[in-house]
Amino acid sequence: MRIGVHVPGTDPLGAAAARGADLVQVFLTAPQSYDPPPDRDDTAQLVASDLPVYVHAPYLINVATGVNRIRHPSRSNLEQTVRAAEAIDAAGVIVHGGHVSDDDDPATGYGNWRTTLDRLETTVPILVENTAGGTNAMARRVDRMLALFEALDGTDTPHGLCLDTCHLWAGGDDLVEGTRRLLDGVGRIDLVHANDSRDEADSGRDRHANLGAGQVDPEALVEVVRMADADVVLETPGDVADHVADLAWLRERL
Repeated sequence: MRIGVHVPGTDPLGAAAARGADLVQVFLTAPQSYDPPPDRDDTAQLVASDLPVYVHAPYLINVATGVNRIRHPSRSNLEQTVRAAEAIDAAGVIVHGGHVSDDDDPATGYGNWRTTLDRLETTVPILVENTAGGTNAMARRVDRMLALFEALDGTDTPHGLCLDTCHLWAGGDDLVEGTRRLLDGVGRIDLVHANDSRDEADSGRDRHANLGAGQVDPEALVEVVRMADADVVLETPGDVADHVADLAWLRERL
């Protein structure tokens, strides 16, 4: 099992070495922007390296929505992100599930997701991440995630599930039972975001905490990682020393 950390995008290889990470996750552009990712000076080094690099797409992307002025730039930015990820031979692109308006049928969002992937030609897997909040979100609860992946079944574009433990907790599902249902329904989990939560269960709040320092049951968090049997990214706060401590915390318990 490979365990890594979300790091600044300026020097992923150096950041991984400083933390003792098996892999890294980065943003290729500002997470709150539709700006296309710039060309990188370290592309050749990243391609030549054995270090797996996951790319997190900007938070603004919402391909599920029925609002054209949001969905259209979201699709465009996702494609730009995917092309930049291909250039560095990324292991996957993580995208939040998004949401539809409160009075819209969730089926609209599932259909928009299917259309997005059907139109997107890439070899880099698109990993849909569950979210902590949203009253009409595509991936806040397990039932919604199962319905979304049922809608995506059969598309030729490689895709998978990124499961965030903080989001699952804050979204209102039991960690272990929710993970078991996702494994049964989707068939696999492709990436785990292993995060503790500053808030109580079903809070709807996306506020990460360092492992063992939040409100998530530590044994349940570790069991989710064990059950998923996939690459793991820590998105915990702090500096290098905090990340080293979080990596050690999880590795010791596994």
